Amino acid sequence: MDEIDRKIIQILKQNGRATYGEIGKAVGLSEGAVRKRIKDLVSSGIIKRFTLKLSLSEGAEAIALVSVNPSIPTSEISAKLLKIPHVDTVYEVTGEYDIAVIISAMSIAEVNECIEKIRKIDGVIKTNTMIILRSW
Repeated sequence: MDEIDRKIIQILKQNGRATYGEIGKAVGLSEGAVRKRIKDLVSSGIIKRFTLKLSLSEGAEAIALVSVNPSIPTSEISAKLLKIPHVDTVYEVTGEYDIAVIISAMSIAEVNECIEKIRKIDGVIKTNTMIILRSW
């Protein structure tokens, strides 16, 4: 990955709907070259997915911190978490908790349902949930 790829990624982070032409103008490449670079970034796994993020006025987001039973591999719990509806991102982290989960839903009720499903996973021993009030 070179500096142009980094610029393309930054543009896509700011505006996931930017066209290949718009990106090309910003980084000094043709539309076709940008298309190939993005395809390569996806194929290599650097870009994992393109997603939609709702404003908090149109949905609800939360961060759930999860402690895992040490006898169960954290990666197994992470894989199960990713299968739960409304789980957007799973981070394995250091510190008091083992996993941080980003939940994106249309309502607090859906966030709550998601948290209940997280708590039912065998190996989850503790959760701490924070509703996101504002993001920048």
